[in-house]
Amino acid sequence: MDLSEQKVCVIGAGIGGLTAALALRQLGARVCVLEQAEAIKEVGAGLQVSPNGLAVLRGLGLASHLEARSVKAQAVELRDYAAGRLVAHLDLGLIKAGTPYHFVHRADLIDLLAQAVRAAGIKILLLQNVETVHPGRDSERARVVMSNGSEMRADLVIGGDGLHSRLRGVLNGTVAPFFTRQVAWRAIVPNTMRHGNLVQVHMGPHRHLVSYPLRGGTMVNLVAVQEQAGWAEEGWHHTDDPQNLRRVFNDFGGDARALLGEVTEVSRWGLFRHPVAPVWHQGNCAILGDAAHPTLPFMAQGASMAMEDAWVLRDALERAGTLSEGLAAYQTRREERVKRVVDAASKNAWKYHLANPVVRSAAHMGMRLATTFAPKKLVGQFDWIYSHDVTKP
Repeated sequence: MDLSEQKVCVIGAGIGGLTAALALRQLGARVCVLEQAEAIKEVGAGLQVSPNGLAVLRGLGLASHLEARSVKAQAVELRDYAAGRLVAHLDLGLIKAGTPYHFVHRADLIDLLAQAVRAAGIKILLLQNVETVHPGRDSERARVVMSNGSEMRADLVIGGDGLHSRLRGVLNGTVAPFFTRQVAWRAIVPNTMRHGNLVQVHMGPHRHLVSYPLRGGTMVNLVAVQEQAGWAEEGWHHTDDPQNLRRVFNDFGGDARALLGEVTEVSRWGLFRHPVAPVWHQGNCAILGDAAHPTLPFMAQGASMAMEDAWVLRDALERAGTLSEGLAAYQTRREERVKRVVDAASKNAWKYHLANPVVRSAAHMGMRLATTFAPKKLVGQFDWIYSHDVTKP
C-alpha cells in the first residue's frame, strides 16, 4: 500500500503514538499528532527498554540517541527483603538477543521521539482534547471530533492514547477492569548509595521493591508493590505521604531501607487488569500500545510492546494492498504475542510475594542453585520476549 500523501492522525504523544507517527512518516504519510496536555513534559518515572524494543529504535535510526540518554543494564538481582541477601543473579550479558538492555527516564525517551518526529516535519498539536472518533470506511475519511466541537478528517486515525483511549471505547465499548488487589508506589531518589547498573528486586511477604538507576546513574527509580484488598480509583498520579510507604516496608533491610529513606515525593496507584481489546481496528482506525493491550508492570514490557506495535503497523500497511487488509494483518501479527506478554506479567508478581517461610526458603534455594549451575537457562527463560525482532523479515 502506498502511504505517500495519505493523511494520518495519531491521538496521543506517548511512546507508542510518537513511534507510530515517525514510522509512518518514513513511508511518506502526512502525519500529525494530537496531545491533550499543555506540553510534552516530564511525567512518569523510569522504564526499561529491552532488546526487542531497542530493535525498533534501531530501525528508526534512534538507537544511539537512546544510548546517550540511558543507563546500560548489566544484571538483575533478586534479594531477600529482610537483610538484602542475594538470592539470584541474572547476567543480562547472557541474553540470546545479544543486544543491550537499557534503563531510561520516560520523559527522556518521549523527548528523543518528539525531537525526531518534529525533525521529520510532523506537527504535534497540543491541547487537543478528543471527544470521539468516527471510523469511516472505504473512501470515507475518519473523523476526529474535539471537545470544543471542531473536527479533523484523516485517511487513517491511530489511537495511541493509552489506558483510557477514546478510540478503544469506540471500537470495543467499555469493560470494567479487574482490581488485582495490588497497589504500587513510584518515586525517584538521588543515587547516594552508588546503586549499580542493574535491577534490584527485594522480595518479601506480600510485597516487593524494584530499583534501578537513571540519568547517568545520578538517580534511582523505585517501584514498590503491596498486596491490598481495596482501592477506589485507577491511575498512577495520586500523591502519597512517603511515611506511608516507609511504614508498609519498614521491615525491609539492606539497600532497600537506604533507598526508602531517600524518598521525599511519591505517587501511588492501584493495579488493574484490563482485557486485551478484541477489536483493534475498524474502518480507517486502529489502536496500539496500552489502548489495545494494557499490561501490568511486572515484565517491564509496556514501552517495548507499544514500539513493536508501531513498527508492525507500518510494515503491515506497507505490505498490504488496501488499508483494511493492512490493519487486519497488523492485529493478526500482534495479538497472540501481546496476550502472552500480558499473561506473563500478570502471573509474575506472586513469585516475589511468597509469604510462607518454608515455601519462600525452598524457592530461594532453587534460584541460588540455578544461578550457580544454570545461569544461561535462568536468563534464557525470557528469550521469547527479548530475542523477538519485529524489524526483521
